[in-house]
Amino acid sequence: MSRSDTAAVKASQKKFEFSWREYFAKIKSKPREHPLPGINGFDLFISWLGAFLGISTVAYLTLTYDVPLMVASFGASAVLIYGVPDVPLAQPRNVFFGHVISATIGVIIYYLFGLTWWSTALGCSLSIAAMLVTKTTHPPAGATGMVAVWTQQSPQFIITPVAVGALILIFIGLITNNLSPRRSYPKYWF
Repeated sequence: MSRSDTAAVKASQKKFEFSWREYFAKIKSKPREHPLPGINGFDLFISWLGAFLGISTVAYLTLTYDVPLMVASFGASAVLIYGVPDVPLAQPRNVFFGHVISATIGVIIYYLFGLTWWSTALGCSLSIAAMLVTKTTHPPAGATGMVAVWTQQSPQFIITPVAVGALILIFIGLITNNLSPRRSYPKYWF
């Protein structure tokens, strides 16, 4: 091996060296570039109204279908849809497909492996991976994949309460968010 080949190999190895110093430098806090935004009273009321209407409707649905754990996942969706409706993770595409994809994965994992500690983790982690690949990331939907396994759901779970519940939250988001002159929901559909 020539000197230049040896140097190239060493340089390539150096690229992939792990450095604890660099690792901990990533964790170190940086100053905030701009302050956290405030919210005016009317938009606060709109957020509350949307969340109350959306969660009361899906809570009824989840109790009707005997999946009370699902309301926690929908509650987290409500924070995004009604609290920060401008963020990409709150858009209808992400809310609907994130929940439906995760519910589908959770049901499949349950049918393949049953209820175990690792199948529950697999339902959640595969849901996250699928949402990232399909560009439908919606953080609360990670819980949907987990809940499907944990509560031993059948394929009906994907339609009701999940798909119907996600559509209800989106529909109420359309109505309530657009009452404010400072909000426009959705920013995009697809």
